[in-house]
Amino acid sequence: MPDTQTFTFRRDDLLPMADRLRPRFQAATPFRHVVIDDFLPPDVLEPVLDEFPEPRDRSWQQFDSSREIKLALADTERMGPATRHLLAEFNGQVFVDFLERLTGIGRLVSDPHYEGGGLHQIRPGGFLKVHADFNRHRRLGLDRRLNGLLYLNKDWEEDYGGHLQLWNREMTRCEHKILPVFNRFVVFATTDDANHGHPDPLTCPEDRARRSMALYYYTNGRPGEETGEDHTTVFKQRPGEEWKSTLRQAAKRWTPPALVDLVSRRGRDR
Repeated sequence: MPDTQTFTFRRDDLLPMADRLRPRFQAATPFRHVVIDDFLPPDVLEPVLDEFPEPRDRSWQQFDSSREIKLALADTERMGPATRHLLAEFNGQVFVDFLERLTGIGRLVSDPHYEGGGLHQIRPGGFLKVHADFNRHRRLGLDRRLNGLLYLNKDWEEDYGGHLQLWNREMTRCEHKILPVFNRFVVFATTDDANHGHPDPLTCPEDRARRSMALYYYTNGRPGEETGEDHTTVFKQRPGEEWKSTLRQAAKRWTPPALVDLVSRRGRDR
């Protein structure tokens, strides 16, 4: 088994892959993207899975609204050594060279702060509605150009849900649904019409969660045809979709089912 601490990306492995996949990335719809299966040696990910924080861990930042129910962790001091090493490799020069060759976007800058990125986890019932990402890094003042998502879900079945959905510019049609299976890596360009998300509540077993590693890449400026006003995450409704959220609904999501059932019975008995 390879030592995760000594794993490094190699140009001899990555650049031929970039040349092979670049036409697919450029031609993809509804926006530029590519899906790469079996991206890393599987043994490299085993220590990352072993040290992946559980949902109950207090390290996680919690999001709970009508638009997103998820957990996020960007503080590398709260991550294990294998995870920190792999994140550093994704931010290193060899991997950035690969992304530049794959996408044709030059002078990419990785993010040492993992703003909005790092580790993500979604528990059963959680979701992330379709959205276009924030387009400018608040701390670095750079333009966001690429997302990289590495999925960490072994034996993930189709009916568990959690698909990454890619929607067209007009938000009339989902063109692709990508199952978040283990060692699947997705790269896509982040423009204002790159509408994506995991909008349907997760239906995996209670002892499972949708886990991923998120990497974002930037440039100083962007092409004129992509330039717009600076914005945070812009959520977009699917046809017929309504967003409703109340304190009662939020409490129900995080209350043990047995307690919810007890309260409901007492209410009916009154």
